[in-house]
Amino acid sequence: MNSRKKVPLRKCVVTGEMKPKKELVRIVRSKEGEVSVDLTGKKSGRGAYLSLDKETVLSAKKKNVLSNHLQVSIDDSIYDELLELIEKENRLS
Repeated sequence: MNSRKKVPLRKCVVTGEMKPKKELVRIVRSKEGEVSVDLTGKKSGRGAYLSLDKETVLSAKKKNVLSNHLQVSIDDSIYDELLELIEKENRLS
């Protein structure tokens, strides 16, 4: 019997790459239309996954990928939060 656990894959909305869920960050839009960064990956609402990469986040901002995907305007503070998160990750590794 196969004892290895299946790794859940998700698709980055910018690059289109399939990656393990742990390598991506989820941005979620609640029913109220509130957008937030979901570090747990468990908040309810419409979600979009982004690679934890500075270029990817900047590309998403430039092309309005998250706005289109979540069908709501995205505040710049969300992108700032994502960039801070990436900086923290880079410092730890």
